[in-house]
Amino acid sequence: QMQLVESGGGLVQAGDSLRLSCAASGRTFSMYTIGWFRQAPGKEREFVGVITWKGGTLYNVDSVKGRFTISRDNAKNTVYLQMNSLNAEDTAVYYCAARFYGGVGSANVDYDYWGQGTQVTVSS
Repeated sequence: QMQLVESGGGLVQAGDSLRLSCAASGRTFSMYTIGWFRQAPGKEREFVGVITWKGGTLYNVDSVKGRFTISRDNAKNTVYLQMNSLNAEDTAVYYCAARFYGGVGSANVDYDYWGQGTQVTVSS
């Protein structure tokens, strides 16, 4: 069983940056692929990006357009989502999710564990 806790969200202005954290429980964190998703009001949950257990990354290019970067620190059981040049369309609840030894899954069903989400609001 793995528990995930997101943090770092908040209210920022357009053009600002934020770094979200996804802290995980468990001793086998390095064996998990971690994905980031977001859900805006009235919209379906959307894939943002993923970092595999090997450290490879994949992003939703259309949504993040090179502005977001995912990294991980296995010693701290934490994955980060660095978000730059934020705009109003980035306003959403951001979730991290985990899958054991998984590849670059981009669908909700690819993941077994989810955090509770953290709100990011970008004012224009």
